[in-house]
Parts: sequence; C-alpha cells; structure tokens
Amino acid sequence: MSPSLVIRNGTIVDGSGNEPYVADIAIAGTTITAIGLNLPRGAQEIDATGKLVTPGFIDVHTHYDAQVTWSPRLSPSSWNGVTTVLLGNCGVGFAPCHPDQRDMLVKLMEGVEDIPEVVLTEGLPWNWETFPDFMDALAANQYDTDIATQVPHAALRVYVMGQRGADRGIATADDRAKMAALTAEGIEAGALGFSTSRTLNHRTLDGKHIPTLRAEEIELSEIAQAMGAGWVQIVSDFDDPEAEFTLFRHVAEQSGRPVTLTLLQSDTHPDGWRLLMDRIEEANAAGLRITGQVRSRPTSVLLGFELSQNPFMGRPSYKEIAHLPFPERLARLRDPAFRARVLGEEFQGGKRARRVMRWERMFPLGDPPNYEPTPDQSVAAIAARENRTPDDVAYDILLENEGKAILYLPTTNYAAGNLDVVRDMIAHPDTLIGLGDGGAHVGIMCDATATSYTLTHWTRDRARGGLFSVPFAIKRLTLDNAAAIGLHDRGLLKPGKKADINILDYDRLVLRGPQMVYDLPAGGKRLVQRTEGFDATIVSGAIVYRNGEPTGALPGRLVRGAQS
Repeated sequence: MSPSLVIRNGTIVDGSGNEPYVADIAIAGTTITAIGLNLPRGAQEIDATGKLVTPGFIDVHTHYDAQVTWSPRLSPSSWNGVTTVLLGNCGVGFAPCHPDQRDMLVKLMEGVEDIPEVVLTEGLPWNWETFPDFMDALAANQYDTDIATQVPHAALRVYVMGQRGADRGIATADDRAKMAALTAEGIEAGALGFSTSRTLNHRTLDGKHIPTLRAEEIELSEIAQAMGAGWVQIVSDFDDPEAEFTLFRHVAEQSGRPVTLTLLQSDTHPDGWRLLMDRIEEANAAGLRITGQVRSRPTSVLLGFELSQNPFMGRPSYKEIAHLPFPERLARLRDPAFRARVLGEEFQGGKRARRVMRWERMFPLGDPPNYEPTPDQSVAAIAARENRTPDDVAYDILLENEGKAILYLPTTNYAAGNLDVVRDMIAHPDTLIGLGDGGAHVGIMCDATATSYTLTHWTRDRARGGLFSVPFAIKRLTLDNAAAIGLHDRGLLKPGKKADINILDYDRLVLRGPQMVYDLPAGGKRLVQRTEGFDATIVSGAIVYRNGEPTGALPGRLVRGAQS
C-alpha cells in the first residue's frame, strides 16, 4: 500500500530501550509499514527533523470508566501522549449492574474516586447491565485514544450478592462460582484483567468500606482461576505485609495469572515497600509473574480555594461559604474582616481531614509545577523566615493568581523529602509505571501527566539526584506496559506494529500547572493539566493532536482482548 503518512527525519526512540537513530517512518492505514531512509512520499508528511519520535504511551492505571461513556476525549491523558488507557482499576466500575443497584455503584465511585454524584447521575447513560453489554456500549463509541477494560470486583460482588456483597459479607460457594463465571464472561468479551481493592482508603462518602476490602483468598483464587487470560490488579494497605503478600502469591500460583500490586512508600513505614519488592523478586525467581505498579512522582493532594480541599475547609467561617460559586467565594475570602475570622478559628475535623494543615509538608506548586521541592520551600519554612503563622502564609499563597493558586501536599513516596525512593522504584525490573489515576480524584489531584513527567523530570530536569536515559524512560512508558497487559501490537516502532506514535520537541517539553475546568456533566469541575512540546500524537495512523490542539480525528476504539 502507498503510505498514507510519512514522518521524515525524526530521531526514533523505538521503545526497545536501544539507542535512538534518525530515519523516516511510513504508515499505511493503521500500521507502520517501513522504517528507513528516503522512503517514498506519503499522502501526508510530517517533518520531524530534530524531534523525538516515540511509540504512544500506554497508561495501565486509569479511572475513565465514567468519562468514556459521555466524552470522546480521554483528557488529560490524551493531551500528554497517551494512546491507550486501561480503565476499571481498583475493583470499581459500573458493570455488571442491576438497574436497582445503580445508585449503590455511583455512591461507591463518588467516594473512592472523588467524582461527584450529580456528575455521574446526569452523565452515565446506563445502556448496559452485564459486562458484555458495557463492552458493547463502549465499542459503539469513538475516542482520541484506544481504551481497554478490566472486570471490577466491587461491581461483581454487588451484582451477585446484593447488600450482602456491599456489606463485605463472606461469599458462599455459590456466590464465588457466579462471580468466577461472570469474570470469565467479561474476559471472553475482551476485558484485559480483573481488579480488586483491599485498602481502607477506599470507601463511600458516608464512610462505608469498599465491598472487596476483606474478600477471602478462596474468593480471589476461584475468580482468578476462571479467567484464562489477563492479569489481576490489586491495591492494598499491606498492614500485615507478609500475610497479605502471601495471599497474593497464592492467587498467582493457583491461577497462573500475572498479578500487579500498587507499590508506594508510606511515611509510617518508609522501608516497607522494599520488603514487598524483595517478595516480588522471590516470586518471579520462582516462575510467577508479579509486578509492583509505581508512580513516577509522589501521590499528592492539591489544595486551593477553587479545588475540593484547602487548609481552611474545617474552619466554621469557611464552611459558611463553601457552597458559593467560586467568584462569590473568592470575594468573601479577599475581605479582610472575613480573613481575620477564618484565621482566628480552630480547625474542626478528624485526623484524616487535618492532613490539610501539615505545613511542613505543604509547598506552593507553581507553574511549571515543582514536584520535588526542598524543605526550605515549605509553608512552615516560609512562615518561620517571615515570622508569620503558617496559615497566614497559606492564605496569602492561595489568593495568588486570582485565587487559583495551588498548594502541593505529597502524601506518599516523600518520606525523606526527595524522590530518591521513586528513582529506585522506577529502576527496578519488576515494576511498571502507572497509578496516574486519570479520570479520578478530579478535585484534589491530577497525576495523569506522570507520563510526561517521567520524561521531563527523570531524563532532563532533576537537579537533586540521578537521571535515566531517554530510551529507558520511553521503554518504561511504552513497550513494558504494553507487554504487561498483553497488547503486543503496540508499544514499539517496528514495521507491522500499530501506528500509535508521539512526535516530541524534547527541549521544549514542559508541564504546565494544573487548572480547574467545568466541563463535566451538570457543570461538574475537574483538574486538568497540559504539557507543551507534543508536536503530534498519532493513534491508528491518524493525527489526533497537533501542537496540543485536537484535529477532530477520533480513531480510538475499544480494545477487545490481548493482541498478538
């Protein structure tokens, strides 16, 4: 076939980890047909001289389960070079679902993933009941990225067990058999895995724990054994790391399925992740396939007057205005008398809510944002230098930029006040870069740009420690993730592979600060973030973004099952 698109003279970083080289890439339809010098002209051409040409990024941990039902654009991931997203993580999703249980799943997703109930209630079309129905509904849509799914354990439990499942009741043999059969049905329909959650952090807004929290080993094992394909994705607190990991190892042994575990450093047990990494190494040496899924920066809470949380949200006077539209709320916050009232009050709230006053771990985020600040840049340090109270300093910072300034509060991966631990995590051969959570926590975080950050911070900009090579970072974002979820048709620039490609102006790559937009159903708000320097993003041979702007092309489709 004659080339439909030729990318000329780019510096190709092909996803293999090998050294870059200069060549042309020819594409016919959805497929790369040739890589070499002086290739024949294409119907369309892009001059990539001096630019990096890479595979499209594969994001294995997103929560776009709702967004894919009402939007063709998977932003902010698709703005940041991602060409395939995997949703349905952490055991939460919307299928299967009996019609009379919809409210139950909405409330669960609202609490676990911080997506307002009104957004979900107005936005979800609910043109499905079973998981295959859900897949068919998604297959009818067009997107700016490819999408792939997993069968969520919480939805399964509620569908099969009703209120008993929601209340974390013990699954009977019949319950387990039905959940296993439904999971197998989902895999047959094209899901790439099964996901579950065992963390106390996942609960509804009224404090109820996720239905899967204490599911027994036999339940997980029987479900995994029924799968036949795909991986098992798990998030856990690892309060008893030896016992918990042993359970997951048994699931892998009994089912033969790969298992991937969320791996983070906590402040209370800063070396706990290393114990888990040792156990993962031992399991892989024994012939199993277990990976730790890691972030390329800290898990963080973003705080601001326009955001869902801020350091003053627990003070009585602020609660009085919290419901106001942002312009009215900002006007009150700027009033000197109101400010004095707020600063004179005590914070009312529990231990978890009071984390928004950890002044020594709170930093101005800035634009471009700084995700590895030094202790002297904290709100507490600024207050000490200026002989002021930390809350007075925080109030002033949050009024900057027309009240849209953001404070950054890292909650994991930052026990030592730097990202050395994250570098160790990324470097380990038994880890995958994920956990961006695109589509979730929309009012308090925006980590879908962790793909771009892996390039900007970890190959070029970091000033506080070691860097990685560009070929290594690209391999981690592309081939490694594609192989882990069985999508062997992408993640590598090679003739015969799918034409999912990024063209990057590497020297100009820069993350911008997160911004709040109001484009969700019912006028709901969400944080989004862009990265400058993406010259083009190509999905299935079609250019979907040029210089950050959409072209109108929507070639993305639902991926059904692993690809050869």
